[in-house]
Amino acid sequence: MGKSLISTVFITLVAVLIIAGTFFYSDYLSNRIAQKEFRQMQEWVTAQQMIAKADSTDDLSLQMVIIAEQKSIPVIEADEQDSITNYMNLDSQIVVNNPAYLKNQLIKFKNDNHVIITYLDSDGLKYNKYYYGESTLLKQIRYFPILQLFVVILFISILLVAIQYRHKTEKERLWTGLAKETAHQLGTPISALSGWIAMLRETDQKEMLLTEMDKDINRLELITERFSLIGSRPKKMPTDMGVLVGRTIDYIRKRAATKIDLQLGKQPEQPVVIDVAAPLIEWVIENLLKNALDAMEEGTGQIRVDLFTTSIQLVIDITDNGKGISMVDQEHIFRPGFSTKKRGWGLGLTLSKRIIEENHGGQLIIKSSEIGKGTTFRIVLIK
Repeated sequence: MGKSLISTVFITLVAVLIIAGTFFYSDYLSNRIAQKEFRQMQEWVTAQQMIAKADSTDDLSLQMVIIAEQKSIPVIEADEQDSITNYMNLDSQIVVNNPAYLKNQLIKFKNDNHVIITYLDSDGLKYNKYYYGESTLLKQIRYFPILQLFVVILFISILLVAIQYRHKTEKERLWTGLAKETAHQLGTPISALSGWIAMLRETDQKEMLLTEMDKDINRLELITERFSLIGSRPKKMPTDMGVLVGRTIDYIRKRAATKIDLQLGKQPEQPVVIDVAAPLIEWVIENLLKNALDAMEEGTGQIRVDLFTTSIQLVIDITDNGKGISMVDQEHIFRPGFSTKKRGWGLGLTLSKRIIEENHGGQLIIKSSEIGKGTTFRIVLIK
């Protein structure tokens, strides 16, 4: 499963959890407020009754406070036949402009079963009905999850578009870099072959030239094999890692400046044989050694390759004393298209990380780096 797909699934899951949590909590909160408003309406109706039945000596201060504080819940008062006798907390301007407004509101409140009945006589034949609706606060709480749903959907949509755009950009950089890397890899042996052919026409030492041409043809075959393994499941064979690393160091040493000290440092006492795709692992080590060479200022410096093992791992450290990598660049160093070189294509480390981590289940990291002192890349492979 790709990283972009994992990100998409994770973001979608988080969004669903947020929306579900908001709906449940809003429903709980709205039910609590609805119960509170029902009790508030009961108190208000009771206060109305007490005021209607009171005489001049009764203390009605509490009832007056209850009635005065009821400014949020819309109420329609009606008689036994649902003829409207009074209303409160409804827009008076709309009532004046729309004669059917009050009747429509009464029907709505009635359908919602929001009614309190007070009897005016002992026979229960005369009574008032108080139909009431929801306060503005309660309505906002009920509709808030819907608003939040739209906001979350908008946010997730923007985020997913950004992820897809980034993924598309990285793929384009990868293909561009791969094409340039292919041309670069093929360029050296092809140029060499052209030189050998020119020399063949001018010399009689054909045996020596044919030997060198054979080396370049073998190099072309190796390059072809490496690129053919990218994107496929490479076949792994038991490989002596000490021999592989030593062979790669020798190849790079012949092509490095004479002032570069390239050494094979610590090694396990016993051969370490593990199942790897040898052409790809050689390519990774070549890339890391070439990066180390590029990090040397004025073509001088030291590069050291150390191998050591644990009970389950082989660790390869490639250390140089070059210019180092800044903390900012370390965050992007394995990203396709990113390069600190003036003529770099930003693909070598990307492919190396893919080979180690995706093809071999290992790890490629920057173990340490300090500006002006050097860098250590670490390869970890499972034994």
